[in-house]
Amino acid sequence: MSNQSVNSDGCDEEFEGIVIVGGGIGGLSTALALHRFGLRSLVLERAETLRTTGAALTLMTNAWRALHYLGVADSIRRQHPQLQGAQVTSIPSGFTKELSHTGPGKCGNHELRAVQRSILLGTLAKELPAGTIRFNSKVVSIQQCENSSLKTIQLRDGAKIKAKVLIGCDGVNSVVAEWIGLQAPSLSGRSAIRGLATFPEGHKFENKVVQYWGDNLRVGFVPCNDKDVYWFITQKSHPHDSDIAHDPERILEFSVEKLGDFPEPIIDIVKKSQIDTLTLAPLCLRWPWAMLLGKLSKENVCVVGDAMHPMTPDLGQGGGATLEDAVVLGRCLGKALTAMNGLEDKKGIEEALNNFVEERRWRAFWLISGAYLTGLVQQGYGGVIMRFIRDKFLAKKLSENILNQADFDCGELGAK
Repeated sequence: MSNQSVNSDGCDEEFEGIVIVGGGIGGLSTALALHRFGLRSLVLERAETLRTTGAALTLMTNAWRALHYLGVADSIRRQHPQLQGAQVTSIPSGFTKELSHTGPGKCGNHELRAVQRSILLGTLAKELPAGTIRFNSKVVSIQQCENSSLKTIQLRDGAKIKAKVLIGCDGVNSVVAEWIGLQAPSLSGRSAIRGLATFPEGHKFENKVVQYWGDNLRVGFVPCNDKDVYWFITQKSHPHDSDIAHDPERILEFSVEKLGDFPEPIIDIVKKSQIDTLTLAPLCLRWPWAMLLGKLSKENVCVVGDAMHPMTPDLGQGGGATLEDAVVLGRCLGKALTAMNGLEDKKGIEEALNNFVEERRWRAFWLISGAYLTGLVQQGYGGVIMRFIRDKFLAKKLSENILNQADFDCGELGAK
């Protein structure tokens, strides 16, 4: 339980054991992993409700194993059909390739589903004890307490929280990562538009990923269920992206215009978008060498998910890697705190966070590297020759690499 007092400035001041900044996938899954060990945490979420920006995401084999260890995989599976494969078409050449996303792998059968973000977040939140998530709690600064290992978290409303363990799950522009001293993410030179379309009478699309490769452009869609279809466009960044990013109507207009030469099904999907699901954002990454050389934790503070390893979406591993992080951190910290029987062993906490970082460092390095290079090839950078090589020789290899990266087991949580 937290303790509360009033400081010399007259502001509320709380004392918490474990504080998690950010109530997205990383924050809620980390809180759930710790909860499975019987450890209470406080999740600070800046928004008024659970944020569903991004509409949906693809979760592959590794993500489903992590969700299984967290105890929520089956309930989410029941609401999203398994995708059987992919169809890739090159607009410039007319080349089409059918690819399978099923069959055995090293860590069990391959599994791919498009999951609505609201369902994933809602499922994770329902598993947490009441009072775990505190909304309208935007963190503005972090300070080291004098003569103590505690970290003081300053909120926008003036409240202060002192924490024994601080975990940053606050995304690409992470306040916690900045405090640790991590290099700021870099722009990839590309941006993404995403949305969710609804067909009230049901759609007739097969359960597979459909992608179109163009010139410096990649477009795709994937069914989430029998009525909802998630779609995306990745493109070379445009100077006016920032001008329309906060105007869903203009995003929709721009998207339809961008798809003028593409097949009618994808244009129809975009036109049926739920307007409040449309987003346009630059694609950022933390360069792979920062994963190897950078400091990813500091004392009793660490980061998870996009706060640690932002990557481009070309391997479909942003969400999956975050869920892996949650399980590994939950295991490292949960076992350590259980053995210590509390949060008073400062050295033990720091060692547990260091163990988490070292287990995740190389995994993040390879995912960031693979996603960036895959995106360059898929989107057709390099001119006519590179697009010819992509279409004729690399389509199957790229698909195999995506499945291989997902054929990974982060290990059981280990909670009793």
